[in-house]
Amino acid sequence: MRAAVQHRYGPPSVLETSEVGLPLPGPGDVLVRVGAASVHPGDYFVMTGEPYVVRLAYGLRRPRHGIPGRDLAGVVTAIGTDVTTLRPGDAVFGWSTTGTLAEYACVPADNLASVPANLSVVYAAAVPTSALAALQALRKIANVQPGQSVLITGASGGVGSFAVQIAKACGAEVTGVCSTRNVDLVRSLGADHVVDYTRTDFTRSGKRYDVIFDNVEAQTLAAVRRALTPTGTLIPNSGRGGRWLGPLGRIVTARALSGFTRQQLKPFLSVEKRQDLLTLADLLSTGQVTPVIDRTYPLDEAADALRYVAAGHTRGKVVVTM
Repeated sequence: MRAAVQHRYGPPSVLETSEVGLPLPGPGDVLVRVGAASVHPGDYFVMTGEPYVVRLAYGLRRPRHGIPGRDLAGVVTAIGTDVTTLRPGDAVFGWSTTGTLAEYACVPADNLASVPANLSVVYAAAVPTSALAALQALRKIANVQPGQSVLITGASGGVGSFAVQIAKACGAEVTGVCSTRNVDLVRSLGADHVVDYTRTDFTRSGKRYDVIFDNVEAQTLAAVRRALTPTGTLIPNSGRGGRWLGPLGRIVTARALSGFTRQQLKPFLSVEKRQDLLTLADLLSTGQVTPVIDRTYPLDEAADALRYVAAGHTRGKVVVTM
C-alpha cells in the first residue's frame, strides 16, 4: 500500500510517499481502507518532534511509527477475531495511534463509529480530534448551560469551528473571535455575535463571558481573564511556547493561577473516547454540527497539507484524500 512515511523528525520535507506492507489487524482491531484523513497542528508537532516534550510519547530519536496522521474515515475491509461490533463494508470514522496518512490502517474497533448517512468520507475524516476537543472542553470541562455567554477565540479554525456549533447546541449565547475574512463564516456557523480581532480587542470591550474557550495565544492569560465573569471558566487550549514544552507552558501557568482566583482556569488535554465520538455522530446526523473543510490534498501532497496547517490560518479543517 502507499503511505506518507518519515524516518526522522523534521519539516514537512521529511515526508515521502512510499510503498509499505499492508498492516494486519489484531484480535480487537479492524483493517480500514482509508478514504480520507484530516491533519491538525498536533500532527505537525509529532512530525517535527517539536516541542521536544512530544518525543516522550512518540520516540526520543525518531518517530516510533513512521506514518503520521491520527484521524481517518473509510471502509472496514477485515476484522479481528474478537470484533463483534463492525463488519467488512461498514463505513467508519475515528482515530488511530499508528498513522492514517496511508491507503490502509489498523484501528482498534473501539476507536471507531459509523459514518452518519448524511456525511461524506471527506467530511467524516475532518471530525475526530478537533471536534472531540471542542466537545470535551465545552460539555465536560466548562459544563456549558443554556443561556450562558460563551466566547470562542480562533472561531474559524479547526477546533473553533466545531466549538461554535457545539456551544450553540448546548443553548449558549455564542461570540466568535476571528479575522475580517472569516466573519461571515463564523456567523454562518451559528454565532450570535462575531468580534473581528483586527478591529476590536475583546479583552477591553467591557463585555464579560461565563466561559471563554481560548484556541489561540493572541492575548496573555491576564488579559483574557479581564473578559471573564468573576466566577467564569477559562479554558486555554493553545499556545506555541518554546521548543521544549510548547503549549504545556501556558497550561501549567493557568493551572498555577487557578488556585488564587474565584475564576475557574481549566486547561485540559483532550482524550479520545468512543462515547464522545458517538455523541458527535448524533450531532452530525441531526445537522447541529457540520464540518468546515478548508482544503483537500491528495496523499502525494501530504507534506503541503501539513505545511499549510502549520501556517495557522486554516478555515476549518484540512483533509488528505487517498
